Amino acid sequence: MLPLAARASRLTSVALPHYPECSRRVRRHLFHQSRVTSFSVVVNYSLLLAPPEFDRLRVVLVNTRNPLNIGASARAMSNFGFLHLRVVNPFQLAFREASSAVGASPLLASAEGFKSVADAVADCSLVIGTTAVGRRELRHPVRRLDEAARLIRKGLRSGRVALLFGSEKRGLSNEDVSHCQWLLRIPTREAHRSMNLGHAVAVCLYELVRGTKAAPQSANTFPASAGDLERLTSVLLDALRSCGYLKPRSAAPSEEKIRRLIRRLNLSAADAELFLGIARQILWKLRSARQSDRL
Repeated sequence: MLPLAARASRLTSVALPHYPECSRRVRRHLFHQSRVTSFSVVVNYSLLLAPPEFDRLRVVLVNTRNPLNIGASARAMSNFGFLHLRVVNPFQLAFREASSAVGASPLLASAEGFKSVADAVADCSLVIGTTAVGRRELRHPVRRLDEAARLIRKGLRSGRVALLFGSEKRGLSNEDVSHCQWLLRIPTREAHRSMNLGHAVAVCLYELVRGTKAAPQSANTFPASAGDLERLTSVLLDALRSCGYLKPRSAAPSEEKIRRLIRRLNLSAADAELFLGIARQILWKLRSARQSDRL
């Protein structure tokens, strides 16, 4: 690594970009300023030492329309030391070549693709959605980013955490949100709530890194993963359909309510397994009784 003075001296020896409308002196000044700005950012980011548990965070982009936003999100992740990106049904499959992922091409190349939110968060014990709120009626608790960051850091000590971001146009759907335990919002001004996707990812990740301290591992607590909760939800829904609780016309909203209810329980892995066994037994009994009635 060259000392700062040596690195600064090299700035004037490289080829200058071509700006036809500017003089050479102006072009040199602009180029020097852009290089110095870039260098200062690198130094600042190198001081952010992410604790080991940050490797458990999964940033999940759902139905993203613009591949450049995926690239910008990957760049922000790389800046702050979060290296696991997941995408659900991106609008364009060419996102891995996005030019906006400056310095984060390996992260973008290793991004995992999924067909559904359920699959993308199946191995995570805490799933959090992001929202601008607005006039939308939400059934989940909504926390400000500063409070949410503390809870996310706590969750990362014991398991994987998924942080979901919706499409640029519509955000997360009700179906997407039903997989979350709670939601977070960035406190933007009322007249202009919505943020660019890449900016929102960067702000959220910066808040996670800001003021972090090396913390000891928490006690042996093993929260249920999203996959465990979804399996429990699926069997419970089958049982409710079998007993007639869920009606065809109102099935979709009711299923979302039940999925949210299961996630609000904050079940441990052992409790989720216990409830799954109970639900399976109930379902088996219902189906056995129905078959007996037909005989």
